[in-house]
Amino acid sequence: MAFSAPKRRALDLPIRPTRVEISEGALRRNFARATEAAGPAQVLAVVKANAYGHGAVQVARVLEDAGATLFGVALVEEGVELRHAGVKSPILVMGGSYDGGYGLMVEHRLTATLFRREHVEGLAQAARAAGVAATAHLKLDTGMSRLGVSPDELGELLGLLRAARGAVELEGFMSHFANADLEDDPLTPRQVARFREGLRQVRDAGFNPRYRHLANSAGLLGLPGLADGLDINLVRPGLMLYGLTPDAWLDGRQPLEPVLTWKTGVIHLKTVPKGTAVSYGGIWTAPRDTVVATLPVGYADGYSRDFSSKGEVLLRGRRAPIVGRVTMDMCMADVTDLPGTRVGDEVVLLGGQGAEQLRAEALGAIANTLHYEVLCRIGARVPRLLVP
Repeated sequence: MAFSAPKRRALDLPIRPTRVEISEGALRRNFARATEAAGPAQVLAVVKANAYGHGAVQVARVLEDAGATLFGVALVEEGVELRHAGVKSPILVMGGSYDGGYGLMVEHRLTATLFRREHVEGLAQAARAAGVAATAHLKLDTGMSRLGVSPDELGELLGLLRAARGAVELEGFMSHFANADLEDDPLTPRQVARFREGLRQVRDAGFNPRYRHLANSAGLLGLPGLADGLDINLVRPGLMLYGLTPDAWLDGRQPLEPVLTWKTGVIHLKTVPKGTAVSYGGIWTAPRDTVVATLPVGYADGYSRDFSSKGEVLLRGRRAPIVGRVTMDMCMADVTDLPGTRVGDEVVLLGGQGAEQLRAEALGAIANTLHYEVLCRIGARVPRLLVP
C-alpha cells in the first residue's frame, strides 16, 4: 500500500527542486531483513530524530502497514507527532520525560522509559489523575553511562514501582549497548552479564516484564543468536532499517538497501572567466573559464558548510565538484566538464544516479562526522516524499 506525504505544512510542498525521496520498497525490505535477523525476538522500529532524517511520519506509516507493531522515539513530542499522524501501535519514549510530559504520555498512550524516582512518581500521578494504568519500561545502565538506573540503585527503584502498581504497569526491562559497533569489544559481554543479573533482580522483586531488550542495529547485526543466548525477546534496530550499518565491519551481514536519496536541481548557469572568485570569502577561484551551476540547497537545509570546495554532487550520471563556500540557501558546482547541462537538470546530493553513488559515509568523512549525523542534519524545510 503506497502513502503520500501528509500536507501538514507549506514546507512539505515540493516547490523548489530540493527534496528527499524515501524508497518505500527499500524500507519494507530492510524491515523484513531486520525481522529475519531478529529470529524469535520481536522488532521495535526506531524512528527517533525524524526517523534518522528520513521523515518519522512517512516511515512509521509505511512500517506499520508492513507489520511493525512497536515503535521507539527519543522524545514525548516525537511520540505525540506520530499519534497526530494516525500511528496506532505502541510507542516507547526511550529518552525519559520532563515536567509536563507525563500527562501527554498518558493522554496519547505512550510508553514511558523510567530510570529515576521522579519518572515513577510523575507517571503514576498522571495515570491516577486520568484514571488509567500507564505502561513503562525500566532502563538499567549496564555500561553506557548515559541513561538508566545504576545497578546499585535498582532495588530502590523497584520498590517505588511496587508502590505504584495499579497506576504504572512495568511492561519492559531494557538497557543499551555502548560498543556493539566495535568488533570483539570487552564491554559488550560485561553489559550482557549485568543485564542478566538486573533481570534476575526484577523478577525476584515480583515483576515479569513482557519485553526484555538491549540490542540496537549493531547488536542485532554483530551478535547473531543474541536472543537465543540471552533472555531477550525484543530488538531495537534503527540505522539498519534505513539501509546503513553502524560500522564497515558489519557491512554484508544483511542485504540492506539505502532508503534515502537527497535531490535538488540546477536553477542557474553562468560562465565565469578564469580567476573569478566564487561565493563568500573567495576561497575558490576559477582555474579556467568555468561553467558554474547554482543549486538551491545550503547549510540551512543540512548540506554542511564543511562540503565547501570539498563535496561532490551527481549530475547527468557523473560527479561534479562543489566550488566555493556552501551558503545558507545555495551552493555552486563546477559543471564545465558536463556539456549540455541545463537549468532544471536533476542533481543528487546523497544517493545514486546512473552508475555513481554518493554515500552518507563518504559525506560524513568530508565533514569529519558520522553518517548518522549527515542524515539527521537534513533540515525540516526539505520535503520528504515517498517513492516506490
